[in-house]
Amino acid sequence: MDSIFKALADPARRQLLDSLRARPGQSLQDLTEQFDMSRFGVMKHLGVLEEARLVVTHKKGRFKYHYINALPLQEATDRWIGPLLEQPAARAVIDLKTQLEGPRKMTKPDFMMQTYINCTQDALWHALTDPDANAAYNFVAGSCERDGNKLVFRMPDKNLMLVLTETKLTPKTRIESTFEPHWAGPDVPLEASRFVYMIDPQGDNCLLTVEHYDIPAGQEGVADGWHRTLAGLKTWLETGRAVKFSHSEEA
Repeated sequence: MDSIFKALADPARRQLLDSLRARPGQSLQDLTEQFDMSRFGVMKHLGVLEEARLVVTHKKGRFKYHYINALPLQEATDRWIGPLLEQPAARAVIDLKTQLEGPRKMTKPDFMMQTYINCTQDALWHALTDPDANAAYNFVAGSCERDGNKLVFRMPDKNLMLVLTETKLTPKTRIESTFEPHWAGPDVPLEASRFVYMIDPQGDNCLLTVEHYDIPAGQEGVADGWHRTLAGLKTWLETGRAVKFSHSEEA
């Protein structure tokens, strides 16, 4: 928590986060060109943000690309600010919703996110691959079933929501999968994309990284879905409590 608040205390670092929120996946050179400071100064500020886990990086060749990581700030907000709020509208004002937008690129992810989860490597692998577990922590799905290498999610009304097809597995370490959304209904075809889970065990915790590639125009809102899903995954693994959003019912 201290590192998060320290990182946010400097206006230059807040400006860097604003820039990465508007255009994820920028290199050090991209960021340096936007600010009235030296390359070393930008690098130093990025180091503080990385230490606080507010920025995560993806290295491709000799370039390193930077992405905002909203989950630590969301966790801090939920712990220290959320309980003090009296109105849901006020909660919405401070809740970080990174609707990431940017050009589609094949060489680096369009969206990247990391979180530490207090669990074993086996438990996290099971949670990512087991259909019943997926249904428990997905923030909106009513059910999930496995069909070979596919995880098929359905809405509470049984309509098809999402299909994840595992294309390459490195047991307990890495999952590569396609991402096929169907939540708009059978008459509104949506383009598929792809994502990667990476598990890095670290003592009593696991660092989970998600990289999402080739997000089609108009689907930038999947970033918000990832925030909610990974927050639900962390809560479910650490407390056993399923996290769901309420659905209105017809009278």
